[in-house]
Amino acid sequence: MRFDSGWCNSARRCESPHFNQRPLNEVSLLVIHNISLPAGCFGLPYIDQLFQGCLDTNADSSFAPLQGLQVSAHFLIRRNGERVQYVSCNDRAWHAGVSRYGERDNCNDFSIGIELEGTDTEPYTPEQYQSLIELTQALLVEYPLLSIERIVGHCDIAPMRKTDPGQSFDWEGYLGKLKEYTQALRP
Repeated sequence: MRFDSGWCNSARRCESPHFNQRPLNEVSLLVIHNISLPAGCFGLPYIDQLFQGCLDTNADSSFAPLQGLQVSAHFLIRRNGERVQYVSCNDRAWHAGVSRYGERDNCNDFSIGIELEGTDTEPYTPEQYQSLIELTQALLVEYPLLSIERIVGHCDIAPMRKTDPGQSFDWEGYLGKLKEYTQALRP
């Protein structure tokens, strides 16, 4: 897997207008999210439309609060493992909202956001974990300020607002595979 100007060659490119430049050109945090539109429904075009700013909020009654929302993520991993990229990793996607990591606010400034198509309570698929692990491995190589210790859930940086990726996310399995990978890289 390679990156060209922050774009991953193994992801379908679906550009979002909802981004801007990073203030310090720093990528040092990876944030895992989940999303489904409508909630609990998978494989529909609405996530792409939301991140591209063209969601028809009349398509489902639950979309009304999304009217005018400007939001994006760097990546989405669909249930079948497909990767979609909306914003270059070198730019600031608008995924974290009001957030804090350690002593720093505004996590969008220095993070990459990966959305998993899913919910807090429904298990993610083996294809999603495999795709996420491969993407994370490539990001760890491409962005040396990232590390396994700097991978968090949205719930960790916005605990009073967010719960994703939820109790259904297998942190132990995901981080375990990444640790195996990083240990294999050491001489």
